[in-house]
Amino acid sequence: MALPALLAACGQTTGADILNVVAWPVPQIVGMITAPSEREATWDGEATEAAPGETALRLILGSRRGIATLLQEEGERRLWRTSGGVVVATEGARVVATAGLREVLAATRFDGADPLARLAAGGDAGEGEWRGTRVVDVMRSGSDPARMRFGVRLDCRMRAGAAAEDTLLVEETCRGDARFTNRFWADARSGAVFRSEQWIGDGLPMLVVEILAMPAAAEVIPLTR
Repeated sequence: MALPALLAACGQTTGADILNVVAWPVPQIVGMITAPSEREATWDGEATEAAPGETALRLILGSRRGIATLLQEEGERRLWRTSGGVVVATEGARVVATAGLREVLAATRFDGADPLARLAAGGDAGEGEWRGTRVVDVMRSGSDPARMRFGVRLDCRMRAGAAAEDTLLVEETCRGDARFTNRFWADARSGAVFRSEQWIGDGLPMLVVEILAMPAAAEVIPLTR
């Protein structure tokens, strides 16, 4: 089934949702097509789990949680959606755009390469420090331009170290137009991220992303070596 038709079959999908997916994988275009809805998406119950063998993420935002299944991918760029309409776009292990929330991350642009994608390129990922700059657009209202923040500049420093014998913890401390610390937990041998806590806007809790039920090792989101 074509992807727009597939989305149209979802109960709460709008024409704007379909336009978003058609514009994928360019997050800047996705962010400009629609402002956030005045009505937030719904969240799943705590007992909800992914279907056996299904490629999925568990999303936790404060006390709310949901299972997001894979809608579309192109290389390391992936689009995920919960049954209630929460959407996240990822590039590798990083969340680069969201939809269905009262505040959405509309676009992410890097000045050069994303340091998260090159952490292990120089050898031991447990040592050293990496720096990077990115600019994000955040939309807080579908009708009030004054509450839309474009060009939020973030200067970030990343450090990696052992959290346990088989686990690597990557901490990314960002300053600038917003202040926060992202955390990524990865398998120390493969570099595959299995859990993260990521900033998606000042008005929201950190978004916890957990990898669920990846059907094959090749589909695990890796820290590129």
